[in-house]
Amino acid sequence: MRTLDTAPRIGTFRRVLDVALAGSALVLLSWLLAIVALAVRLSSPGPVLFRQRRIGRGRQLFTILKFRTMTVGQTGPAVTSRADLRVTRVGAFLRRTSLDELPQLVNVVRGDMTLVGPRPETPELADRYPPSARWVLEHTPGLTGPTQITLRDHSALPADDTDLETWYLERLVPRRVAADLTYLQNPSPTATLRLIALTLAYLV
Repeated sequence: MRTLDTAPRIGTFRRVLDVALAGSALVLLSWLLAIVALAVRLSSPGPVLFRQRRIGRGRQLFTILKFRTMTVGQTGPAVTSRADLRVTRVGAFLRRTSLDELPQLVNVVRGDMTLVGPRPETPELADRYPPSARWVLEHTPGLTGPTQITLRDHSALPADDTDLETWYLERLVPRRVAADLTYLQNPSPTATLRLIALTLAYLV
């Protein structure tokens, strides 16, 4: 598979777009953020926000922010299927609608993430990526992108697989990386705006 330059920077257009759209969304959706935060708080004991270390541009670590969708204190595989008993009822709804990812707008404004890019991966799973897929870890992860639109984990992962992590790494990751390549080899303003529009259409 073709690879791209090491730790490429996002262009000025994409960075300006990130700050403008993500910052505006945080203001305009503040009421929704408050409602979701309250629902998470009432769903089960624990914090409203889920914080986890993820791989950023150039494989640098950052802390991703999400609304918590799982019960606190339970262990299990790093990959979550639709049938995972750790997911709360509210969390299942948030995952289906992608509302759990709204706090990542803060990551975008900070520069940890960009609006359009590869999915942010955990260090533990990133260390087990197939060699042909590791190049994608050099890129700035995105809130949305080809993978997030077409290969959503909650629908792509089998609910009855006994080894989800192996299935994810050997079957899903190569498909995700191939989808990301279609954008990353030419992340033009037109391609970026198109993926943002497709994401909004999906959410609606």
